[in-house]
Amino acid sequence: MKHLAAAVLLLLGTAGAALAAEEKAAEPPKPWAVCASCHGPDGNSINPIWPKLAGQGAAYIAKQIHDFKGGKRADPLMSGMAMAVPDAAVDEVAAYFAGQKTQPGVPVKPELVDQGRQLYEAGNPDTGVTACAACHGPNGNGNPAAKFPALGAQHAAYTIKQLQMFRNGSRANDPNEMMRNIAVKLSEEDIEALAMYLSTL
Repeated sequence: MKHLAAAVLLLLGTAGAALAAEEKAAEPPKPWAVCASCHGPDGNSINPIWPKLAGQGAAYIAKQIHDFKGGKRADPLMSGMAMAVPDAAVDEVAAYFAGQKTQPGVPVKPELVDQGRQLYEAGNPDTGVTACAACHGPNGNGNPAAKFPALGAQHAAYTIKQLQMFRNGSRANDPNEMMRNIAVKLSEEDIEALAMYLSTL
């Protein structure tokens, strides 16, 4: 009798586990799953040309997704990927990545870090470049309320590309052309130095 009871319990336990596994498998994927394939499940991408989203302001992330979906910002890969995020899920995706912890970066050219720090913190009066810290914060944490992005610990390669795009006008989704007006005053060395410094924050 004891053996029979044990067998019944084992059978019920196995059936319950199988049912739970089926229910879990039947759950729809989280809306950020498509983003995680490139940006990482915790928002820290491995490929340096894909930005880290971890710790980024939720409002900024949401704006970028909508801009990609609406054509205000263009990228051969992201323009299509953004369309896979339903409008109703954009805020949920943004909040998820905003809640992740950013992993520290490592500068590819550490010899440029000090030059980048000077430009970030104080700007360059001779060329009319204002201090980046005025909008993006002394620690690169951004200004979520104003939708100014966090820049700290971002991949240098990604930062360089975005500043170059703002400078040549191929990225134009910045309010009132704020970033384009600044980037056009940056030299290639300025851009590289800023990117190296920001990757250390």
